Amino acid sequence: MKDTPVFRYSTFKTPAGTFSVAVDRSGAVAATAFGDRRALRRRLHAGALVHDERGAAPARRQVLAWFLGKARGFPARLSPAGTPFQRRVWSALRRIPFGETRSYGDVARAVGSSARAVGRASATNPICLLVPCHRVIGADGSLTGFAFGESTKRRLLDFEGSRLRA
Repeated sequence: MKDTPVFRYSTFKTPAGTFSVAVDRSGAVAATAFGDRRALRRRLHAGALVHDERGAAPARRQVLAWFLGKARGFPARLSPAGTPFQRRVWSALRRIPFGETRSYGDVARAVGSSARAVGRASATNPICLLVPCHRVIGADGSLTGFAFGESTKRRLLDFEGSRLRA
């Protein structure tokens, strides 16, 4: 019988609302969510969540440093569960610079796929913020497709000083 993975997590306040982060046994980030433990649970495919402030502290510090303007990226190791295609899209999302946006079509061209497939992969991103799916917008500049709502997406983009481009 296969062992159930255990993820250590922390929930804390940010300027964009309550945020939760889960890390695997090695300390790599497996999931994040705007919200509490329940929101985080929905981002993980399987496994148990154990509240552990110390175990999740490195990832929490990186998120808080980002919100304080002391960092523009996240050096945390990531371990998202997903297909090879999803991981390719998520990797492309991580290459969108702080303060910039890309359309789903832009990302699709970068990964050799369709905007619809990129949209679906982005929607299943288990590591929001660190994998910046909030930087992906509609071709017309609209704020589409963010799991935590348009207002949170707008707050993140405003925080980064992003100019929405059509």
